[in-house]
Amino acid sequence: MDARALVVAHGGALDRRRLVELGATDHDLRVALKQGGLNRPRRGWYSSWAEDDPRFRAMRVGGRLTGLSAIEALGGWVLGTHPLHVAVPANAARLRSQWRRDIRWADARPDGVVVHWVAVSHDRGESTGVVPLIDALELVCRTASVEQSIVALDWARRRGRLDVLELAHLQSRLGDLGWLLDASERRCDSLPESLARTRCSAAGWSVNPQAPWRPGLERIDLVIEGAVALEVDGDEFHRDRFEQDRERDLSISQHGLHAIRPSARQVMTRWPLVQSAVEAALAERGILVRLHNSGVASVSRPATRRRPAWAPVRERGSPELWR
Repeated sequence: MDARALVVAHGGALDRRRLVELGATDHDLRVALKQGGLNRPRRGWYSSWAEDDPRFRAMRVGGRLTGLSAIEALGGWVLGTHPLHVAVPANAARLRSQWRRDIRWADARPDGVVVHWVAVSHDRGESTGVVPLIDALELVCRTASVEQSIVALDWARRRGRLDVLELAHLQSRLGDLGWLLDASERRCDSLPESLARTRCSAAGWSVNPQAPWRPGLERIDLVIEGAVALEVDGDEFHRDRFEQDRERDLSISQHGLHAIRPSARQVMTRWPLVQSAVEAALAERGILVRLHNSGVASVSRPATRRRPAWAPVRERGSPELWR
């Protein structure tokens, strides 16, 4: 029997008892281990993941990926680098280093792992190596920056990873942090576009993502105050579209909007430059002055929500104990 195929079909990790129930023999397991088709992250467990896979390393620690690590493993939008976030049961024992099974996690600290103790039981028999998405998003909202939290929520909503009931459940679990879900948007197509939208909103500007600008033609990434068209170039999608993008900018300008096209890298690392360009364009049209005079240049929030801290570099604490 192909033991590796069994493991892959059941999420990527199975314990020995479950494998035997499915028909695998000790000989099958020895062959799969010898051929490299399976690895052992912990005693009694067999996995099809490579040893450097974050899911394998989380299982070696003693749990599953959560928070930003889970979002990244699921293909979500994550800003920068981060430690390995691992959710373990509240009564977990014998935690190990993410790199070696013979080193205890307590002795290996710090080794790039943040353990979150949660009130759930161990995986029984099989595991995907990742906590449910709603759990990962809640942890991100509680421990990551405001911008990262909204980016992750934007991704989940854009990709349809949560239905209406799950979104409502997440908002109830977030409590006072529910405004983060209110501030997210399902129409953003990419990480830099989501980040630009959040930062423009933080500046007090009204932002319409993926706004239609001509019947039958593509949408504009972000329309700011109905006057500025912010098109975010990403290397992955715009490398071979130089002429088309220039023609698009000309057409946008012909239809009365001020076209600004920063690169994804500029949005990520040189935002003050992008923001000053948008401010100049709004000022030229007299919009920025009207905003300041009307006193609406700050982002308003629902009275029932806690007032957000919009500073881009602000990080909330990431306690090791989270339940």
